[in-house]
Amino acid sequence: MTLQALLLDVDGTVADTERHGHRPAYNRAFRKLGLGFRWGPKLYRKLLEQPGGKERLLHYVNHYKPELGLHAAAYAADPHAWVREVHALKSHYFQRYLRKGQVPLRPGVARLIREADAAGLRVALVSNASRASLKPVLRYGLGEELADRIDLIVSGEDVKRKKPAPDTYLLALAKLGLGARECVALEDSAMGLRAAVAAGVPTIVTTNANTEGDDFSSAIMVLDGCGEPDQPVRSARGSFDGPCLTLAQLQGFAESVRSAA
Repeated sequence: MTLQALLLDVDGTVADTERHGHRPAYNRAFRKLGLGFRWGPKLYRKLLEQPGGKERLLHYVNHYKPELGLHAAAYAADPHAWVREVHALKSHYFQRYLRKGQVPLRPGVARLIREADAAGLRVALVSNASRASLKPVLRYGLGEELADRIDLIVSGEDVKRKKPAPDTYLLALAKLGLGARECVALEDSAMGLRAAVAAGVPTIVTTNANTEGDDFSSAIMVLDGCGEPDQPVRSARGSFDGPCLTLAQLQGFAESVRSAA
């Protein structure tokens, strides 16, 4: 049984959206709304333990109890409505950053998508993000040529339980009509890794600044990116013959996992 599909997480895996897009967009929305707080890198890494943007906002206000000023009454009356309003403004700025090219794809992602598509593999995006957040990533981050190579998109809105629950991956497998061992997932976080592994999907982790300290002991390999021939990657776990992650290597990893099962 050969590798049939490549399942890609989006935020932090396809592009470093958290650092270059989401966090700056949240802070710009806070400033626009007259809120006095900002999310720095250290705090944001903790907030990423929440499964989505709206959950992140709700957790931040309830746990850290920042001064909301003129927004206090609106939050007290309907926290979820207030969160939706802030998140909508954040999404507006996030799309603007993508449209301006300020959130580039991580090295090697475009190459792997093209290699997989050329080899007849299915390519799916499996994300906790909302479809509103994924739409600009497809349009401006991937662009028409790469977006046309995506066979399936599963968002956090399509399931009852987001990652780290396996639901997004189980839905992707069902829609693709494939078994877990016919696929390989690329993730960047412990939360995403737990989801993929719980669904039975062999997973390679490509870390970033927000996730490099996470527990990735259940991954078949941990790299600091996908890389390119002139942008070599380093392995933090597992034997890797670089300089960059290739489709042939993914197929080899998948085969070794199936053989060991």
